[in-house]
Amino acid sequence: MTTGRFAPSPTGPLHDGSLVAALASWLDARAHGGRWLVRVEDVDTPRCVPGADDAILRQLATCGLVPNAPPVWQSCRAALYQQALDRLAAAGRAYPCACSRKDIEAAQAERGLVRARGRERPYPGTCRPERGGPAGRPARAWRLHTGILEQKQPIAGVESTPPATQSIADDTVITWTDRRLGVQRQDVASSVGDFILKRADGLWAYQLAVVVDDAAQGITHVVRGEDLADNTPRQILLQRALGLPTPRYLHTPLVLAADGEKLSKQNGAQALDLTDPAATLRQAATRLGLAPEPDARGVPELLARWVPAWRALHP
Repeated sequence: MTTGRFAPSPTGPLHDGSLVAALASWLDARAHGGRWLVRVEDVDTPRCVPGADDAILRQLATCGLVPNAPPVWQSCRAALYQQALDRLAAAGRAYPCACSRKDIEAAQAERGLVRARGRERPYPGTCRPERGGPAGRPARAWRLHTGILEQKQPIAGVESTPPATQSIADDTVITWTDRRLGVQRQDVASSVGDFILKRADGLWAYQLAVVVDDAAQGITHVVRGEDLADNTPRQILLQRALGLPTPRYLHTPLVLAADGEKLSKQNGAQALDLTDPAATLRQAATRLGLAPEPDARGVPELLARWVPAWRALHP
């Protein structure tokens, strides 16, 4: 069965941009005759605002976007994330990292690593096991090994010139097809490097948590904002490393603020005005390429009309 989800972070109430993603994911699940779930992504606890999760659920209900099962909270799922990390570590795909931010910046500068557009400079692999690991320093975080294991000595019984290398990843060049953006491609090893799975402060990283949760909840279709498209290759790489299925992805257009930046809670986006839920939903729908349906009577009829329209746009 098709299963979609909306996964808000409770750092504040929903705004116009987040409603676009919520409506799109709901319509996509309904258009394919499936289920729609809500997952509260509160794994980054220092950024969470008390009561924001309840406020978000009330906003969704006011807009007629009600999940088919009770919501789940990531903060209650740490055991699942630990199991996944243990599997990756046992397979040699995850390793502890003792680097501070200053250490990383110095190593990046030494190796001439430059920042790619819209991304941080890739991690230089300082704490990789084949480079000596944390070398007696206390581990601060855990990372996914994205590249080639560098063997300083030839593997016994194997002729190799130059000294042998052993690939631990089938392919870090991830090619995938977004249902709206088309074919996408990224070399995770060179663009991102060995990315964080568990942070130095003990909190779980978004990339690991979202992959584990999507698999555990049986998510088949991920519909979310275009700003998250750059995360998809890392998540596909993790899915492959853990032997998990890869959902189909669709990334929706971003809603921009007056200054041209993405509308977000960080730049002061205002909470949804739900004094007239139908009007607010119409605004979100037009951003998704749907007709505003001015003669529809109320929220239920609006949603019912948009389901087949969405199916025609995104079969």
